[in-house]
Amino acid sequence: MSHSAETEIKLEVRDLRAMRGQIRRLGFEKIQSRHFESNTLYDFADLRLWRARCLLRLRYADKQWLLTFKGAPRTSRNYKIRREVETTVEDGEELQAILEAVGLRAAFRYEKYRTIYADKPRAGGRRRPQLVLDETPIGTYLELEGPQRWIDRVAGKLGYRREDYITASYAALYRQKCQEQGVPPTNMVFTRAKSC
Repeated sequence: MSHSAETEIKLEVRDLRAMRGQIRRLGFEKIQSRHFESNTLYDFADLRLWRARCLLRLRYADKQWLLTFKGAPRTSRNYKIRREVETTVEDGEELQAILEAVGLRAAFRYEKYRTIYADKPRAGGRRRPQLVLDETPIGTYLELEGPQRWIDRVAGKLGYRREDYITASYAALYRQKCQEQGVPPTNMVFTRAKSC
């Protein structure tokens, strides 16, 4: 189980091939190859977690289940900073039954293909900042997770400015895209038909 304060931003990627080249040139180490992720956010019927800007997520990726709680984001103009507690789960399907038994329900599902890169090793064995490349049904995004100065430096090297920083969740970005296209939101999952 891990407890931490996570600081991150998202950046929209317009050219996936060019971005992969930039990531290589900056010397990032691939620590997890491209893999499929399925995520389910759980909430009570009254949406109290969503209203409190918290989330409870069950993720299945790379043959592993991971349960994550994220607290409400702290006030920050440019970054999303929030408490994160997560643990691996042996049997995600049984955990789903437990969550439902205590009154939680699947409120939103989203999928993505994710590749994880890390910065160069840090002194003292501290956790390395990560650059994550997410291919989603609504577009491709980078997530930069680490100290604010590191985020600013890496974003700048990749050609982004602070005005490009996105602190919205994938659920919020999905709802926004659906609203722009006049399509009712459901779940952000890959389908053969065009997703909003």
